[in-house]
Amino acid sequence: MLLDTAALYYRAFYGLPDTLKSPDGVPINAVRGLLDMIARLVTDFRPTEVIACWDNDWRPQWRVDLLPTYKAHRVAEVVEGGSDLEEEPDALSPQVPIIVDALTALGIPIVGLADYEADDIIGTLASTSRHPVDVVTGDRDLFQVVDDDRKVRVIYTARGMKNLEIVTDDVLRAKYGISPKQYADFAVLRGDASDGLPGVPGIGEKTAAALLDSFGSLDGILAAAEAGGPRSPMSAGVRSKIRAASDYLTRAPAVVAVARDLDLPPVEASVGVPDSGRAEIERLGERWGLGGSVERVLTALDLRG
Repeated sequence: MLLDTAALYYRAFYGLPDTLKSPDGVPINAVRGLLDMIARLVTDFRPTEVIACWDNDWRPQWRVDLLPTYKAHRVAEVVEGGSDLEEEPDALSPQVPIIVDALTALGIPIVGLADYEADDIIGTLASTSRHPVDVVTGDRDLFQVVDDDRKVRVIYTARGMKNLEIVTDDVLRAKYGISPKQYADFAVLRGDASDGLPGVPGIGEKTAAALLDSFGSLDGILAAAEAGGPRSPMSAGVRSKIRAASDYLTRAPAVVAVARDLDLPPVEASVGVPDSGRAEIERLGERWGLGGSVERVLTALDLRG
């Protein structure tokens, strides 16, 4: 089970009241929410390993170089010679170190890599795993890693933990009319305001899916647009839109595609709280006033371990 960790703790932060605070007044709604999510996921899906995938760089410069609008609306401050700072709620920032301490105590490895996002960690681990994989995320971009043949699926959290959606090949075909291998090209064509992807003006989801159905891939679409001619299966209007966006369409695919072959350090993962971490997570629970969240996650992990 690969956790898109930041996506989950952001969801917890916005889903639980900020009146949940530690004894000394520090907000702990994201911490408690994430621990409860993990407890629920482990209980319901019974993974043999859980890995917290991390954004070591939430907006890698190499992606910005290709597409300057990439996540630009989320930038709080541009740091000269360093990584841009993400706009993050004041009440969330102090909770992230607590989340790191809690995950470490629970024996859940945190995996990240310089210059890459959690999506890239997930893409690499999902593509190289010899076992079935569940990816837990609220990010549609990760639909591209779904693979029924390799038993990789997405547990999609966008509608909340009570309405989880299991995304498989068939779900994507039914929902969008495309295969998982086409999803990245689909996202490039359609665009995604949440990531600063403009898409192709005038090309929405239905047209993007129809183009992929007809031409197979973005490369096929670009080739058809360039070929043109009176017998072209692509209408003149669509051809004009694709040609007008050709610069964007040659740069955006590398931005949207998740990495599949990163050189990650070896990861030792299992489910079950290590003896060395039990006292620590209980101490953290008392220090930060995490209440029943600690008990619930310990119970879930102990049942699996």
